[in-house]
Amino acid sequence: MCLAVPMKLIEITGEGTGKVDSGGVRTDVVLSMVPQAGLGDYLIIHAGFGIEVLDEEEAHIRLDLFRELAEAYRAQDEL
Repeated sequence: MCLAVPMKLIEITGEGTGKVDSGGVRTDVVLSMVPQAGLGDYLIIHAGFGIEVLDEEEAHIRLDLFRELAEAYRAQDEL
């Protein structure tokens, strides 16, 4: 199973590359599929590539869903 995670673009590091952050986790990504992305934009990241630009509200909705899923998974492990 593959996940595409919303992350915030915090730095443009080169031609078509950047650095993103989510909850303190930072990684380098390829931006060639989202050339319109700018600093501060939220991107869907999959396999090291930015594949979609999200508005901030939608990004937070999706991140909240990931948190809820993680909490449910942890609660299930405690049973």
